[in-house]
Amino acid sequence: MHALSTASTQASFPGAAVAQAGLAGLASTSRLHVVPAHLADEVLPARVLLVDDHEFVRFGVRAMYGSMQDMPIDWLEAGSLQEALDVYGREPNIDAVLLDLNLADCKGLQGLRLFLRTFPHARVAVFSGTQDEFVVRQARALGAVGYVGKGAHIDDMRTTLMTLVRSAPGREARVPVPSSALFPRFPTSAMYDRVAELGARHLEILELVLSGCTNQEISTATGLSLGTVKNYVSALLLALDVRSRSHLISLFR
Repeated sequence: MHALSTASTQASFPGAAVAQAGLAGLASTSRLHVVPAHLADEVLPARVLLVDDHEFVRFGVRAMYGSMQDMPIDWLEAGSLQEALDVYGREPNIDAVLLDLNLADCKGLQGLRLFLRTFPHARVAVFSGTQDEFVVRQARALGAVGYVGKGAHIDDMRTTLMTLVRSAPGREARVPVPSSALFPRFPTSAMYDRVAELGARHLEILELVLSGCTNQEISTATGLSLGTVKNYVSALLLALDVRSRSHLISLFR
């Protein structure tokens, strides 16, 4: 079992740290398992990085899921986004990352964006107690490979985790795994289907709008000009077939 990294948790996510971690990401465009000949017939442990700022949660997951069927799980841990980036950049052959949405140094889906921006080939699954359909669909559109609910039944979570690690590159899944198998199922909704078709930048703007940000605040947060932000907001209203900003917000409450 791996001990926690000693990297310090930062209150904010500095650009320099992202750039430094990004060098590691560029150096590891492929993380396929290299299996020594004498271990070819053995089942290699699955390596999963668990990112959650509650030590009790991490302890519980390790205790409950130390192995799955014939596959042992080698858990790595991080209590913050920055620590997770450090661990992922340092450790080889990580099959999957379970990333909490609310960390001390990053809130919401921003953590998923930053992780995948730094390590584009990482297999990141959201690990959250939130079962909101909009959040799940946003996470999938941003590149998450799965969505693991903290409140799921033990057997359901075990099945999801097993599917997640067995479908990793370099591991031979017994049955091809459709991407939808790793996400909660919701009733079909035309509104959310339209959201899922939006691009990453549109989703980022939409999230900020739903958080109550003004156009000027969105401009400051994204680095886009005020005119560009207005164009994005107008495009969102058109794509989602709503008349006003307040109408848009009301649909997701």
